[in-house]
Amino acid sequence: MSGFLPDHAGADVRVSPNFGPREGTRKPDMIVLHYTGMETGQGAESWLCDPASEVSSHYLVHEDGRIVQMVRESDRAWHAGKSSWRGVTDTNSRSVGIEIVNPGHTLGYPKFPVIQIDAVVDLCRGIIDRYGIAPEFVLAHSDVAPGRKVDPGEKFPWPRLFEAGVGHLVKPAPIRRGRVLHRGDEGRAVEELQSMLALYGYGAEITGKFDQQTEIVVEAFQRHFRPRRVDGIADGSTRRTLASLLASVEPSLGQV
Repeated sequence: MSGFLPDHAGADVRVSPNFGPREGTRKPDMIVLHYTGMETGQGAESWLCDPASEVSSHYLVHEDGRIVQMVRESDRAWHAGKSSWRGVTDTNSRSVGIEIVNPGHTLGYPKFPVIQIDAVVDLCRGIIDRYGIAPEFVLAHSDVAPGRKVDPGEKFPWPRLFEAGVGHLVKPAPIRRGRVLHRGDEGRAVEELQSMLALYGYGAEITGKFDQQTEIVVEAFQRHFRPRRVDGIADGSTRRTLASLLASVEPSLGQV
């Protein structure tokens, strides 16, 4: 492919060879947000267009707000890797991937510039309008690949997106002293926590045992929805925030 017209007005086009056809669907129903985790945006852009990398994304958003489209929205980009959401494991076939330039946790993890986030909001709103994507299907890479990925991380301004009509959010419940669930716990309360996480979409196995995988999923949930403290411990704030999210999708599901 030598080029294409951008799906997002104003985006620059730099074609990546790393793509294929969507499988099992003709249009996306998810947006997955990433950070690049590399020293420079230009380096990330080149890597996403390098056949040797075997990775790509539909879009890249630079720190100055410039948007580059590398794969058509109608095609399947290779951005999510091994992942799942609500039991569907081919995340790439059902999503639009957006890489946001930021060096990430291992390289200082600075705040995301306002002009960059404004561009992300505008881009997401266009994608949502084109495909009717539900708010709870605008996700972090860490949501669909807990433990394996942590991007775009706890500094990503999800409230700014939510205020602009992008994504699903509730006000996090206050952090207070009280009963917590953590690794090693067993019983009905743990089973209820795992059930709520799985019902919302996370790949949480319902065993009634708070094992390492449960801790990893709780940490991923906190990173997106309760970022003030990301520790993998299901305190009251974490559980109440999760219940509120479920209740805002389906009121009968938000009981704890």
